[in-house]
Amino acid sequence: MNVHAKISGKVQGVGFRFSAKQKADEIGITGWIRNNPDGTVELEAQGENKQLDQFLKDLSKGLNPAIKVQEVDQSKFESSTNFNSFKIS
Repeated sequence: MNVHAKISGKVQGVGFRFSAKQKADEIGITGWIRNNPDGTVELEAQGENKQLDQFLKDLSKGLNPAIKVQEVDQSKFESSTNFNSFKIS
């Protein structure tokens, strides 16, 4: 299962992508994460449903005190793409 998410709030310049990668590696999630020019962060994550739910729940909490997540817009989908790791773009 895959999930595509766009996260808004204070999520750039505060270690969000690095923290998300650490959490993804801890849970066993693969995929990618990147900053967008509009100040949001976008990601695609791959894993089991339970893993993805936990990952998104943890991301929405902010992961560190400097991060302030306002909204997580997400959609799950099936994909034939297989990621080997979780990468920061």
